Amino acid sequence: MTFKVIHIITKLEFGGAQENTLYTAAHLDKGRFSVKLACGPGGELSGKTGGIDTVYIPSLRREINPFGDIAAFFGLYRLLKKEKPDVAHTHSSKAGILGRLAARLAGVPVIVHTVHGFGFNNRQNLLKRKLFVFLEKFCAQLADALIFVSVSNMETARALAIGSPAACRLIRSGIALRGYPAECDVNLKRAEFGIKAGELAVISLGNTKPQKNPAGFISVALKIMREIKNAKFIFVGGGRELDYFRLRTESLGLKDKCIFAGWRTDTAQLLRASDLFVLASLWEGLPRSLVEALASGLPVVCYKTDGVTDLIKEGGNGFGVRPGDEAGLAASAVRVLKDAVLRAKLSAGARATDLSAFDIDLMVKQQEELYLELLVQKSVASRQ
Repeated sequence: MTFKVIHIITKLEFGGAQENTLYTAAHLDKGRFSVKLACGPGGELSGKTGGIDTVYIPSLRREINPFGDIAAFFGLYRLLKKEKPDVAHTHSSKAGILGRLAARLAGVPVIVHTVHGFGFNNRQNLLKRKLFVFLEKFCAQLADALIFVSVSNMETARALAIGSPAACRLIRSGIALRGYPAECDVNLKRAEFGIKAGELAVISLGNTKPQKNPAGFISVALKIMREIKNAKFIFVGGGRELDYFRLRTESLGLKDKCIFAGWRTDTAQLLRASDLFVLASLWEGLPRSLVEALASGLPVVCYKTDGVTDLIKEGGNGFGVRPGDEAGLAASAVRVLKDAVLRAKLSAGARATDLSAFDIDLMVKQQEELYLELLVQKSVASRQ
């Protein structure tokens, strides 16, 4: 006796939304749910979906393209009409808009959307932002539940009248807490990046998209280096601009001081081997990298964007700075790097941060409970 669930996401890139969607799809209770995944082509995780039944929608892409988006809508609609799922669960902005429209038109009984972070932000021009807000408000009416990963995003939705309060649920973007802090030979891991005894390692995790602001990370690193001569910087993550930023650091004479490491499978170990986590993202839902850093016992210095504010305890586990204030971000980092006693205090604060709500298996269980609640409300019968 099972219910059929289809998860819909734009693209299987490396990222918290994608990794958690894959984890959810793979770990939903198989005695209660059968699962399919629908997504656009490409992405570093494409073809790495394990045993998840995956359908690729060729025209479903992140970039706005009216003709391609119409084709993607009908591709999703045809899939949903054919599969007749009990639950359609959409993720990310593009798939969230097209998927909810297609699911409603296809008559899917239960529609859920996860806001991993809104597609609009204050750095967009006013017209574009208003369009995205309008689309989110309209599509929110098509969903039976809106899952938020951060309190900040829930408050934004409430302020903009996106969805009814009764439909909004907080389910954190989880990590495997049991894997943090990681077991590793710290000295050996640091040696991989040429970090010698007495040097300080500053780390950041993210892709090389403008949202994660790798250019800002380099700029902040330069400011820090003026005062902290023994600091080295590691940006872990890839993307289409990776080679550009590697060349950029080389042109600045920072090849061995500010390292763009690309995608790595040992990020937990790298966090364990570092001294400070710096996040220069300009907008976020709630970055899993911050949760991972805190779970590793790392002091954190971040721009106070969206869900980041859910976790930063000012002077307790780190410091938050107004988004875009590179001088302020660098000054906070310098303060931590210069003071070993303060670093130890913040590290203890990081380890003491209550992250129990961010357990990845709890995340799956909460989604299962939400599906069942909505299915009962809609009087949807399970399948033989």
